[in-house]
Amino acid sequence: MIDTTKPFELRMYFFVPYNISPIQQAIQAGHAALRYAYEHGHNSNERFPLIWDFICSHETWVILNGGTTNKRRDLDGIALGTLDQIGDSLLENKIPFAYFEEPDLNDALTAVCFIGDERIWNYDDYLDFVKYIIDKGYNGILNPQKVLELRMMEYESLKEKYYDYYEEWVQFIGGEKNVFLRELIKGKKLA
Repeated sequence: MIDTTKPFELRMYFFVPYNISPIQQAIQAGHAALRYAYEHGHNSNERFPLIWDFICSHETWVILNGGTTNKRRDLDGIALGTLDQIGDSLLENKIPFAYFEEPDLNDALTAVCFIGDERIWNYDDYLDFVKYIIDKGYNGILNPQKVLELRMMEYESLKEKYYDYYEEWVQFIGGEKNVFLRELIKGKKLA
């Protein structure tokens, strides 16, 4: 049972290039964290900005492998570097984030960061969509045949078929932005 009276646990997530040393990955993450605090620490729309809650009460960093960094884009305008693609996707999904470009590496993008709450990583309390449906036991879904069918379905088909449950689940995990962030960090390896 989830304690709805306590505030959500927060973590700051970073994506860094795979091809710099571990100490450099941590340093680049630090640069991005400071940029995040500078850019989001005095937002006049919030009484107590998220970054200060994170700094005062949480402080956990998760540094993930962001792959490659490359400012060039293909003919369709898509970034060639996977780290650059992550930055673009955060921007497109209106997720507050910060980044750092290292002057000593020809201004290469070396870190991207954002803050997320436990609903994006705590799969025990905030189940993925298939487990959420199974857990709810809607319409006899708990039989083994149906469970297998659900696990084999494409995500988009699952959303269409169980749209009402999907909408309920999205609200349960905190909205579409959290759905996006769950997918973004899912299966990523630590740097």
